[in-house]
Amino acid sequence: MPISATARPRTARRAALLAVTAVLLAAGCSDGDGDTATPSRQSGTGVPPSLLTQKPAWAPCPPPSPAEGGGDAPSPLPGGTAWECAFLQTPLDWSRPEGETIELALIRARARDSSRRIGSLVFNFGGPGGSGVTGLPGFAEKFEALRGRYDLVSFDPRGVGRSDPVECATDKELDAYYALDFSPDDQAEERVLSDAQKKYAAGCEKDAGGALAHVGTESAARDLDLMRQVLGDRKLHYFGISYGTELGGVYAHLFPKNVGRAVFDAVVDPDAGVEDGALGQAKGFQLALDNFAQDCVDRGDECALPGGSVAEIEAGITRLLTALDKKPIAGIRERRLTQTQATNGIAQALYSKEFWPYLEQGLDAADGGDGALLLALSDSMNGRGQNGSYSNIQAANTAINCVDFKERYTLGQTRERLTAFREASPVFGDFMGWSLANCSHWPVPGRWDHPDVSAPGAAPVLVIGTTGDPATPFEGARAMAKALGKGVGVELTFEGEGHGAYNSGNACVKKAVDGYLLDGKVPASGTVCK
Repeated sequence: MPISATARPRTARRAALLAVTAVLLAAGCSDGDGDTATPSRQSGTGVPPSLLTQKPAWAPCPPPSPAEGGGDAPSPLPGGTAWECAFLQTPLDWSRPEGETIELALIRARARDSSRRIGSLVFNFGGPGGSGVTGLPGFAEKFEALRGRYDLVSFDPRGVGRSDPVECATDKELDAYYALDFSPDDQAEERVLSDAQKKYAAGCEKDAGGALAHVGTESAARDLDLMRQVLGDRKLHYFGISYGTELGGVYAHLFPKNVGRAVFDAVVDPDAGVEDGALGQAKGFQLALDNFAQDCVDRGDECALPGGSVAEIEAGITRLLTALDKKPIAGIRERRLTQTQATNGIAQALYSKEFWPYLEQGLDAADGGDGALLLALSDSMNGRGQNGSYSNIQAANTAINCVDFKERYTLGQTRERLTAFREASPVFGDFMGWSLANCSHWPVPGRWDHPDVSAPGAAPVLVIGTTGDPATPFEGARAMAKALGKGVGVELTFEGEGHGAYNSGNACVKKAVDGYLLDGKVPASGTVCK
């Protein structure tokens, strides 16, 4: 689905490989060393001993499943360390921990220096809906320094990838669904969109059944604490990116005494509900587009896009999207590029400054009638592979957000809010505004207006915000640091572009993060990296 309030920010993104495209990659006190402990019952009342004492059967990793996006099994790390995969048994319903269980897919790479090993470092790369089993190997080279003293661990959260995935439609149906007009211009188009969303939700319910009510973030946070114990760690050392910061914040609230060394990067604003979150994203993507256009202006004749100012370049983009609303253009094979898919493709390329050349190339080509590159970027957003199969990233994204958030907007309520969204972003406002209705037909109720992340007594959490982040606007980091509580949230600012700071290559950010995770050195709150 297009960028939306239910398509909450994520960072582990992969673009399709096509003849006309390149590979894109979607994204105070310490606990001391040797952080291991005997499992306890802290995950929840009545957890069966069989779950707390289970021993995952680690084995060589298979190729990713279709729901994880397919592809090849992960290659060994530098030095020959092989990736290991296993499953963790966890309660389906945490209010009945002795009842039915589900399997969570895990992946790990062992620490290089076992004599100085701190413990496991668990990653969540965002979404919600992103597969950690495929995401961690994709980003592993960025975390090689951390593997010196940690086992690197990630997982497919419940409802995601190989962990009982939620799937809502066939590949053919998804091709048609993602080509729909997600910014309807009249009541007839509104009805088409609403009917399609209703059918999509019904497909999710048919596939997942009663499990659909149990894919939310609080359940995933409880899974994390069970995982901590099964891995043998006294504290959870954690690296959350994008939505992973929301999951980490909820974990810290539920289990403050179990928080070890934790880093939140590309931070979701915990105070924002669906509407505020979507409006913030509209502003964030618009800011990123402004910065992209300014870069184009600064390069003068080297830039392929017409216009001598930011306003002129963005006017050209708006004209292209308006034209596509009336008449899609040639895309990939028999598929055509629609307005929705072009907007998706533009948003996808704004996640990293490294993608700006592809955005420039894609916009220039689309202006000449060739929509292949923008369509490939949109496919990446939606988890579509070159063979036409879809991962379940968007289905899981919708399922998790709709069970998390209470808000349910009618078409009329959505329509009333469009003015504010259009003012926030001439390019993305309509899409973000109409996304408010995405959960209107969801078959299970949501849990909260926004998550509680207060964590008094927790160890320091390093919270990193990037000033040019399109998907998780910079202000969210300050809100998270404040909400975690005094002495817990430690704020660090990266003055840069893109979604996520650690993987930007900025030496200052890397030094601060590595210093905390490896040596327990907490940087001063308010540190700024440029």
